[in-house]
Amino acid sequence: MTADRIDVHQHIVPRDYADWLRENGVVAPGGRDLPDWSPETALALMDRHSIATAILSLSTPGTHLGDDGPARVWARRVNDTGADLVREHPDRFGLFATVPLPDVEGSVREIAHAYDELNADGVVLLANSHGIYLGDPRLEPVMAELDQRAAVAFVHPSDLPGPEVAGIPPFAADFLLDTTRAATNLVLRGVPQRYPNIRFILSHAGGFVPYAAHRIAAAITAETGRNPLETLADLAGFYFDTALSASPAALPSLLAFAEPGHVLFGSDWPFAPDLAVGYFTGQLDAYPGLEDTGRAAINRGNALDLFPRLAKEYPHR
Repeated sequence: MTADRIDVHQHIVPRDYADWLRENGVVAPGGRDLPDWSPETALALMDRHSIATAILSLSTPGTHLGDDGPARVWARRVNDTGADLVREHPDRFGLFATVPLPDVEGSVREIAHAYDELNADGVVLLANSHGIYLGDPRLEPVMAELDQRAAVAFVHPSDLPGPEVAGIPPFAADFLLDTTRAATNLVLRGVPQRYPNIRFILSHAGGFVPYAAHRIAAAITAETGRNPLETLADLAGFYFDTALSASPAALPSLLAFAEPGHVLFGSDWPFAPDLAVGYFTGQLDAYPGLEDTGRAAINRGNALDLFPRLAKEYPHR
């Protein structure tokens, strides 16, 4: 297979940022040890799995560890590092710029910097930031700025605002619930309706969204009186990545639910190890329910619709 995949769920872990996290007691975000990362190891992984381009993002916990000042400094520092990497390898990397939520003012400023100075491909938003979920009215200025920019917003899970269950690492189940909560709250609060220019990508096939969408719609109808078909349309209108989710159990639900053209390839490397990337990528390649055109759309074509830079400069890599 030629190296043509566009990976919308791959992480950047600059060494200075990882050192700063460790100095602040963050050693295993989401239950996974902070991985060693470098551009060279990223490119090697991409070549092994036929990934042409990876849109890099910061994973949980982002940069806000409780203080707005350092959060702004580190968001800018990581974004500048990512933008430098894109300039060095414009065909191999893209950038989802990080923002220091729940610092709303700092986040609006960083979005402007990311788009006006760094030419970022989009932004990454944690599903919740210190318990404040996407869709919360306090985040309206951020949504308005993203809508004005017609932004692609990659939604990545974070730790739930509650205690862990012993023996169950957050990435195993809590992350899926966190993404589901964020997607539900966005629709409940009418964000996709009021800010239609934002294209949201939900990590890990949207958590439980495709499987539980009708149940979620019924709950939103009970809360708001809204037509459940409209709610289902909003939920299906999100984009979804296949990271750790391209399995024979998950793919049928995702493909049956998502709008056509709204499923994108994702790896979750380096937090997902090479073995896991290979397993789920192999499952996607072998899935019998996909024609070659559908597989090509997930691997590349659907992403080109979201990232005009890649579509224009590297349409047939």
